[in-house]
Amino acid sequence: MNILTMPFFATDAVWNAMIQFGIIAVGLLTGNIVRTKVPFMQRSLIPSALIGGALILVFKAIYSDLLGWEDLIDKSSMEIITYHALGLGFVALALKNNKVESKSSTMKVIETGTLTASTYIIQGIVGLLVTIPMFYFGKQIFYAAGLLLPMGYGQGPGQALNFGTIYMDRAAEQGMDFPGKDFGLSIAAMGFIIGCVVGVIYLNILKKKGKIKISDIQEKQRNKLSDYESENEIPDTESVDKLSIQFGLVLFTYLLVYLFNHALQSFDLGEFGEKTLMPLMWGFNFLLGTLFGIMIKGIMKSLQRAKIMKREYINNYLLNRISGFFFDIMIVAGTAAINFSEFKGFALPYILVCTLGAIATFWFILKVCKHLYPNYVYESFFSMFGMLTGTASNGMILLREIDPKFETPAANNLVLQSLPAVALGFPVLLLVSYAPQGFKATMITLGILIAVFVIFNIFLFRKKLFKKHK
Repeated sequence: MNILTMPFFATDAVWNAMIQFGIIAVGLLTGNIVRTKVPFMQRSLIPSALIGGALILVFKAIYSDLLGWEDLIDKSSMEIITYHALGLGFVALALKNNKVESKSSTMKVIETGTLTASTYIIQGIVGLLVTIPMFYFGKQIFYAAGLLLPMGYGQGPGQALNFGTIYMDRAAEQGMDFPGKDFGLSIAAMGFIIGCVVGVIYLNILKKKGKIKISDIQEKQRNKLSDYESENEIPDTESVDKLSIQFGLVLFTYLLVYLFNHALQSFDLGEFGEKTLMPLMWGFNFLLGTLFGIMIKGIMKSLQRAKIMKREYINNYLLNRISGFFFDIMIVAGTAAINFSEFKGFALPYILVCTLGAIATFWFILKVCKHLYPNYVYESFFSMFGMLTGTASNGMILLREIDPKFETPAANNLVLQSLPAVALGFPVLLLVSYAPQGFKATMITLGILIAVFVIFNIFLFRKKLFKKHK
């Protein structure tokens, strides 16, 4: 008897969920072994989570043909895990007490946030310049599909999945067959590979030219005692474990996201609310989680100032580990959820979008970094390039190759830029959700993106432009 047809596997949804998490765990652990033991993989800096997800994809292709276990890895479950892991990871980051040194000026932080938002925009422009002509002349691809490039490269698997789902539904409403979820997740997976492999190649090119020095990896892995705890924190084990407190705060904050969206959905929002606003709000679970996390953190600080709460309950080190855990889970599950069988007719636009997007991202970030950060060009470049093709952790991994002690302001810029980047990038996200409503809407979106890109770059290069004018 096939083990997957036994009653307690086939009918119990809880066990099915546990199986999916077990598969993710096996993929992650195996990916870490490969990353550690295979020299090429270690030098490439490709995350263990991405390797684990890729191994699951290979295994999925083998077992479905040879063993007949088609239902072992559940695509829907992997997509759900990816979606929630994104939101939970951002909540954990938002709850942290950001005690950063004053290496970065306010203007540099704003400029870095503008660079982030501008890169989203140029990725969106490049993506649309590929998919719009292909749709117009051959109808081989959904016209707005190019906007999944900044979601996959700039935002990661979670947002690629969220918007890929929206685009797939909008395409279906217009009578088009477009595997939006697989297209977006595949772009996100390619983004990690581009960020790591291209980043490492460029690191070695600069090393051979004598422009940078790659530091000893052992030095980069040391932690100080202050990394683990700060003054006046609760004990590690009291009536409840300190880690349990952190998870409790994260899960409670994420519950508020659900309650907020559920309450909003109870109002009569009309056709716009049902088809546009609510899918967007559920897709912005990570952004709402960030806002509620900041709110909870502010309430706790107020209670401490009022002497009602006498101990520090937030632990930055543990919250970092929790966010890293959820992002690793997100990467493995997001990669494992890709289904290439529905993707065969879209290989050409996928290759063009990913390749041209990588070239544009590399060129633009390097050009801006040379202008904005003349004293730490490459530190800024690798941190931003890693983040804007993968996640912030990928940016930190590349940065630590040449700045292990974070002696330049590059790390601080990366951490602090998130607030101005969200403020500047939020209208872009609204445009991304507006574009798939029709071909005309996509053309309007392209025009607005180009205009906003010009405005942002006038701000970024203002000193150079005004100097030439004088």
